Amino acid sequence: MILAAASLSLAAWIYLLFFHHRFWRGDQRLPSVFTPLTSWPSVVAVVPARNEAETIGAVVSALRAQDYAGDLRIVVVDDASTDSTADLARSTPGVHSLDVITAPPLEAGWTGKLWALNTGLTSIASYAPAYLWFTDADVVHPPATLSRLMAKAITDHRDLVSLMVRLRCESFWERRLIPAFIFFFQMLYPFPATNDDTSSVAAAAGGCVLLRSEALSRAGGLAAIRGRIIDDCALAAAIKKTGGRLWLGLSDASHSLRRADTLEPLWSMVQRTAYTQLNHSIILLFLTVLALAVIFLAPPVALLGLPWHRDVMTALVGLAAWVGITIAYGPTLRDYGRSAWEGGLLPGIALLYTVMTLDSGVAHWRQKGGQWKGRHYGPSSSAGNLSKSP
Repeated sequence: MILAAASLSLAAWIYLLFFHHRFWRGDQRLPSVFTPLTSWPSVVAVVPARNEAETIGAVVSALRAQDYAGDLRIVVVDDASTDSTADLARSTPGVHSLDVITAPPLEAGWTGKLWALNTGLTSIASYAPAYLWFTDADVVHPPATLSRLMAKAITDHRDLVSLMVRLRCESFWERRLIPAFIFFFQMLYPFPATNDDTSSVAAAAGGCVLLRSEALSRAGGLAAIRGRIIDDCALAAAIKKTGGRLWLGLSDASHSLRRADTLEPLWSMVQRTAYTQLNHSIILLFLTVLALAVIFLAPPVALLGLPWHRDVMTALVGLAAWVGITIAYGPTLRDYGRSAWEGGLLPGIALLYTVMTLDSGVAHWRQKGGQWKGRHYGPSSSAGNLSKSP
């Protein structure tokens, strides 16, 4: 039984390493040097913000300091904040124009972030920018970011260009779980497949999305995905389904300021989205847990269990699969400044993520799933039946 599970794991890692779009290499990046465009399209950056007083000042200052040669306007949408988010946003210095507006009460059927983004779009409807830049209220971008995004969009003929920004990786739990989160996201949505027009895989990272306005209109606007909890991937799927071309890559400098000094915020992040990702299906939850157990847990059990099962072949197969895990995880660890030996810890980290995923299902069944910033998007909410991921 253990040999069979370890063999399945080894076969899975051979497939993942060589035939799953080489996702683990993490080589989808914006060029560091680009040819300046002859003309720079107009852009509106929309920042949804709800109780982001800790980060909003640095975020908006960085946006106003973009060295973009075209017309850039920034709209911060204060989404019912109870802190000083709006005042701090207004007080930021910079070159590019800034508007801070207040979102009306959340309308039934919408998730909060999409409602705030849509409020921002409504406020600039008469301006009609060529491109929209959706970026989160905890993400800081270096001055050249928008120019690099736009150069990629124009020269490579992409309707949506998105960056998975660098997440904070300083506390104990961040160092353990953040690189794994990035790795699992790439495994689930291989970036090369997303960037391949012939593939059905579609994904984006909500912290940084540059989107052609016409492509969003063609996809039905944000109203078409208004209840989705995993809104970034839902947006990418809608764009690709209507013929839009996507590009998703890893950021080398744009980074999040959001802190996770304890396990709780990271646990909540997974709990909020994991069961939604599985379409609220108990069958998919069972199969996911089974797959995670075979792919990640069987190798250490087979190898470390040698004193009990006394089967050298089983141990060797487990060792080979564990080496595959370590090799695949290596580029992500290096990207986050971690040591290669930590790749051997991924099975244990995967076990923790498995428990989080199970807890996401339990929270949904208890009608406490999909909670974020004081709002609940579970089955009893107005957005609940619209919150399934593609």
